[in-house]
Amino acid sequence: MRLQQALFAGLLFTPATIISAYAQDVVTFAHTENPGLVDIYKDLHSHPELSHYEERTSGILAKDLRDAGYTVTERVGKYPDGSQAYGVVGIMKNGPGPTLLIRGDMDALPVTEETGLPYASHVVTKTVSGQNAGQSTGVMHACGHDVHVTVLIGTARALASMRSKWHGTIMIVGQPSEETIDGAKAMLADGLYQRFGKPDFVIGLHDTNALPAGKVGFVPGDTLAASTSIDVVIKGIGGHGSAPNVGKDPVTLAAYFITQMQTIVSREEDPQDPTVVTVGDIHGGTKRNIIPNEVKLELTVRTFSAKALQTVITGLNQMAAGITTSAGLPPEKAATVTVLDNESTPVLYNDPALMGRMGGKLTEVLGKANVIESTRVMGSEDVGVFGLGFKPAVAGQPPAQEIPVAFLWLGAMDPAKFAAAQKAGIPLPGPHTSKFEPLPTPTLEVGVTALTTEALTLLQ
Repeated sequence: MRLQQALFAGLLFTPATIISAYAQDVVTFAHTENPGLVDIYKDLHSHPELSHYEERTSGILAKDLRDAGYTVTERVGKYPDGSQAYGVVGIMKNGPGPTLLIRGDMDALPVTEETGLPYASHVVTKTVSGQNAGQSTGVMHACGHDVHVTVLIGTARALASMRSKWHGTIMIVGQPSEETIDGAKAMLADGLYQRFGKPDFVIGLHDTNALPAGKVGFVPGDTLAASTSIDVVIKGIGGHGSAPNVGKDPVTLAAYFITQMQTIVSREEDPQDPTVVTVGDIHGGTKRNIIPNEVKLELTVRTFSAKALQTVITGLNQMAAGITTSAGLPPEKAATVTVLDNESTPVLYNDPALMGRMGGKLTEVLGKANVIESTRVMGSEDVGVFGLGFKPAVAGQPPAQEIPVAFLWLGAMDPAKFAAAQKAGIPLPGPHTSKFEPLPTPTLEVGVTALTTEALTLLQ
């Protein structure tokens, strides 16, 4: 037991049972490698790259995989406009056995960091798409993909050093453009499985502010909601700001549309079928005394069922038609609702049998108190697209899953700060906020331990 406690000293926990020999090797490796991994993490954190532009990050991952003995292919992925993505695939074959895809995403967000960390990002760039294209913005790993890349590197190194303990094929996937939820589709569109083989399992993880460092969470079944991107254009008749009666003000119409839109969720959706509709971006007009010709709204819709999604889409179309009619606008000025299939992703479904198998092994290695059965959330992830095999992802549809997926939550918060926040009833800043601050050392160590444990379990 003293040996066991020593092995786990850096992980901030002590498991209750004697762990297997290979699990001790995993823990030892993760603890030994961790200082170097923390350095990689801080470098990645300081140099974030937006979706579609992960050149430096993908290069770091590719080099490390080559150094570990993987056969590496870069620039895997093709977007609908024909441009090439920065996807990375590392293959290691080790005799007969299953093929395991281990995925980590690489992109950052247009968020100006406010953590005050010594390794905080000071990157500023210009946005390249959307309504605010060309505007300056800070860039930050506000969703922790720097954690994911670093854990992927540590896991790849661990598996390369433990070839005597597994058989089969490892497929390490550095995925671009998760934040625009088109990176997984881009890699499949570029023949990922045709070129490198179809996996038998897909595993990965995501850091979270809902758990302290040292713990992992798992959810069998529906885990993350489908995300559907929708554009709404409210048209009007522009004119001088002093004479609104002469035209038709689309800003006023848009304000009415936004307030009424939430009645779709509150009065038309089944309360037991959760749905979220959010307007994340509004753009209209150029000057305070000019009534514009149109206002554009960018929406994200989160659902767990096809029925819920269709209720939202139908409601938005009916509201758009109603606003056009009530404003007395001609047909060519009708409000429009456009579903963006390329910026949508289905429900993430964790295979219950696979999650049960993983949960048992993780409990053995990390300790029962550190493996938490969590609940589904309305956030979204495109890792589930890899589980769809060759079938296209259809937002809001039950996934026709061909390949079992096991996706974990990785606790990332300082345990002391987490406990204080819980006591105060105030959550710590989470993903997509400017103050999201994972605690590197224990987060990375547990991440590598958990992901490597899963891999060895599946490839035994």
